[in-house]
Amino acid sequence: MAAASDEEDDYMSAAFISTEQDIRPGIPIARRVQEAYQKEQKHKEANLKNRQKSLKEEEKERREIVLNSAIGNENKGFALLQKMGYKKGQSLGKHGDGIAEPIPLRIKTGRSGLGHEELQKRKAEEKLENYRRKIQMRQHASEQAADHFRLRFKSKHEEMRIETDFRKSQRACLQLDEQKGIQAPQELWFWPKIEKLKEEEEEEEEEEEEGEGDQEDSTAEELSSLEMLQALTAYLREKYFYCIWCGTAYEDEDDLASSCPGDCAADHD
Repeated sequence: MAAASDEEDDYMSAAFISTEQDIRPGIPIARRVQEAYQKEQKHKEANLKNRQKSLKEEEKERREIVLNSAIGNENKGFALLQKMGYKKGQSLGKHGDGIAEPIPLRIKTGRSGLGHEELQKRKAEEKLENYRRKIQMRQHASEQAADHFRLRFKSKHEEMRIETDFRKSQRACLQLDEQKGIQAPQELWFWPKIEKLKEEEEEEEEEEEEGEGDQEDSTAEELSSLEMLQALTAYLREKYFYCIWCGTAYEDEDDLASSCPGDCAADHD
């Protein structure tokens, strides 16, 4: 029994778990052997990475030590500067207006070619400038659209206001003319259109005043709404000293001039 037990494999022995032993194809590998082999490989990779990292750190430390240390008299270039009167800490140049510190060292760590970083920086600046230009164009277009809308709204509002003042002036002119016993307006469009009750009277008047009415209507069509309003309000102010915006008939021309703010709607706002 003892001899048989000695011949059995010891799975905990170093010889069994050694990764350097020859493993022939076709022979199954124990699970513990596979785990030990993988662990050893990971350990080697980790040591290699740590070694590479330590080399980079050492190189960086040596570089910083050299850069931070001052140049001594053993440096030939520094010795020549001292012979020409240069003192440690002074600025370069005849008048001492040059640099006082060495040009900083820029270490290139990437694999791109020289000038690639400047090219990428210039492209980024161009993209930013194009973006800003587009934003400004959009803002300008939006402001123009808003101004155009305000102008259209203001124009439409002014037209409605002129039309309202004109109708008010027509009614006032009709009332004041009738009070004075005037049977016909000075201009056909000074009064609002009134429908005749008798068709016969309409036919007679149309026959008698056919030519004259057509001429007056064409005259009114040639004038704009603002021009018609200005003419009618001027007639009311001159003949009756009446202002449609004040809604008052003044005593005379002096009273109208001193009491009324003006002869247009803007003066009464």
